[in-house]
Amino acid sequence: MDIKIAVILFYAIGMLTIGYIGRKKSRSTKDFFLCDRNVGPWVSAFAYGTTYFSAVLFIGYAGKQGWGFGLNTMWIVLGNALVGSLLAWKLLALRTRDMTVRLGAITMPEFLEARYGSRTLKILAALIIFIFLVPYTAAVYMGLSYLFETTLHIPYAQALIFMAALTGCYLIMGGYYALTLTDFIQGLMMIVGVVIMITALVGQQGGLIHATQSLMRPEFAPALNTAGKAAGGIPGWLTLVSLVIVTSLGPWGMPQMVQKFYAIKSREAIKPATIVATLFALIIAFGAYYTGSLTHLFYAAPPIKLDNLMPQFLTEFAPPWITLMIMLLVLAASMSTLSSLVLVSASAVAIDIYAGTGKRSDKSTVTLMRLLCAGFIVLSCVLALHPPAVIADLMIIAWGTVAGSFLAPYIYGLFWRRANTAGAFAGLITGLLTSVTLYIKLGKPGIPLAGTIAILVPMVVMPLVSLLTRPMPQEHIERVYGGTAGQPVSDKQAAAEA
Repeated sequence: MDIKIAVILFYAIGMLTIGYIGRKKSRSTKDFFLCDRNVGPWVSAFAYGTTYFSAVLFIGYAGKQGWGFGLNTMWIVLGNALVGSLLAWKLLALRTRDMTVRLGAITMPEFLEARYGSRTLKILAALIIFIFLVPYTAAVYMGLSYLFETTLHIPYAQALIFMAALTGCYLIMGGYYALTLTDFIQGLMMIVGVVIMITALVGQQGGLIHATQSLMRPEFAPALNTAGKAAGGIPGWLTLVSLVIVTSLGPWGMPQMVQKFYAIKSREAIKPATIVATLFALIIAFGAYYTGSLTHLFYAAPPIKLDNLMPQFLTEFAPPWITLMIMLLVLAASMSTLSSLVLVSASAVAIDIYAGTGKRSDKSTVTLMRLLCAGFIVLSCVLALHPPAVIADLMIIAWGTVAGSFLAPYIYGLFWRRANTAGAFAGLITGLLTSVTLYIKLGKPGIPLAGTIAILVPMVVMPLVSLLTRPMPQEHIERVYGGTAGQPVSDKQAAAEA
């Protein structure tokens, strides 16, 4: 136990050191939020992947879904790797970088304002980000705290405060520079940790092939085998499809994910980043969901609270040194996600609302962003200390609402010249209202389905409204797309236009 605590403290000191080093590199708004758009391919890819996967996945999500769907969660793994990572980078990264450089936008709300010519749209987008990313961050804190409570016997509240203080200190000091550098280190730790975790667990079941064959029994997917309708009247297969969509297509509209495309240093860096991000997602998602499925081979029945299934499972069946590696894996995944969420949420107020309302000094904007990072962490901790729902539910609610609000305006804004302001408002508001309404109506069993519908409906509504309303001025469209029908431009041309 003393060794585990010492290792975690050593890890925390390392993160704080990186934050201190980054302090001198984070004096301007662009430095603090985007590292002056100078992030290399490997670091960008790892930053994307470590933001994608957190304690919500390893602790609450993988255990709950792995127990419910067994090996069928491999569909989620494929969706996360091929759609959430490979297609996201192939289709969005280059065009996003070119257009945001040309428009001088460094946040999602700024992009929406510049693309659709509406400050009101920017403010509404900023408020959605700040409000709905709070429960997502709280869910990550909850997952970490459950793990620390189970494995180190540190009281939940004390573990939560420790994690919050660590996140706040290194992020407030170093900004995006500290975030990306720690993400790279943490990403390497995640890969090593996942490989060791899977090797140790399948070794107790006769190896990977034997364990996989054992998991193919239909009773190991109880959520799909329930007679008639599953809980809440929703078929298990529909819940699984919804989980694939909301966790794979959802990242396309998440501001903390899209931010990685803004910051990559060149168009040439995108191709290697795409390959690395996809392989990273495949390894990490497989490790998490496969481990969740393995619980069937160790337990005849799950614990009463599925949120605690993975911490209990790993503590009971993994050797102590493996448990330590897994703790560092989850800690690394969660710190990366937390940093991105906090930074994007703080920017929504500091950059999109405060700096956008008048002539504000760059220094005052950075100062406010640092203060807001601290405030956002405090709000998330309060919610995590008084949780209204389980971890996975909090994550999907926030994920579905934010992705549903932004996916259509963002995607159509990148690719379709006819997309206009009215259509963007319609897409954003439709996603928001659909998400909130369905969460209330369907209740807990319908959370994944509600998120999926909230993502897909605006993709139909926005083009219809755009076609039925007045198009945007041609000169504005030419400025947005560089007069090239949206074709990629060189770094020099994009910078010159900006």
